[in-house]
Amino acid sequence: MSRFFNDMKKYMYYCRYAAVTNLKAEVANSYLNWIWWILEPLCNMLVYYFVFGNLLGNTRQYYIVFIYSGLLMWNFYNRVVLYSVKAVRSNKGIVTRVYVPKYILLLSNMILNFIKMAISCGVLVVLMIMQHVPVTPRLLYVIPIYAILLLWTFACGTILLHFGVFVDDLTHAVTILMNMLFFLTGIFYDVSTRIEAPFGQILLTINPVALCITSMRKVLLYGENPDFLLLGIWMFISIALCCVGVKTIYKYENSYVKVV
Repeated sequence: MSRFFNDMKKYMYYCRYAAVTNLKAEVANSYLNWIWWILEPLCNMLVYYFVFGNLLGNTRQYYIVFIYSGLLMWNFYNRVVLYSVKAVRSNKGIVTRVYVPKYILLLSNMILNFIKMAISCGVLVVLMIMQHVPVTPRLLYVIPIYAILLLWTFACGTILLHFGVFVDDLTHAVTILMNMLFFLTGIFYDVSTRIEAPFGQILLTINPVALCITSMRKVLLYGENPDFLLLGIWMFISIALCCVGVKTIYKYENSYVKVV
């Protein structure tokens, strides 16, 4: 792993530069620029609030913040995972001309989407103030929860990046899987209470994204402690899978050029 940390230090400037450049390119011909990064989750939140909050009668406390906070985490994970499958093929011009550790392409995209999420968090703060969400010291647990989500996202991304080079149909399969996972992650409902026991807890146990979203809501909205044991288990699983993904990329990345 010493090679990984050396490469991280060596290519981090490129990673940040590529992320900022892609951000500027996304809004270059747009009238509203970065405001679209706020409007997308905000509009989706309003739709879910209208359907599930009004039509289906969901009376959960702080329901607007409940949905919006979950959407921010899900959108970050979803975008990075979908990008990772086609990361090497989408950057064929870079991959075939200069050497860059291929997971750097993934990290650059993670930085890009993290910036988007951070900007959208400003709206989350406003919504919390509007709904009078109490602030407790447990709010600090949001930081390690997000760190675990980042680790799991990078772990999934590195593995999918590798197989995405060799399997053309993987993009379609992952898209379908992510659409299914969206409804099993509890974006607009509470997994632990809405799904009949013991299946709700089982789903939280095997779905780290649902676990992170549920844990984040506990500390952010209700001042409750998250499941530290389960979060710790998934942190170690994520780190292990990160190691597997990075080593796999190092082992096979020379063959990527021949395939793309």
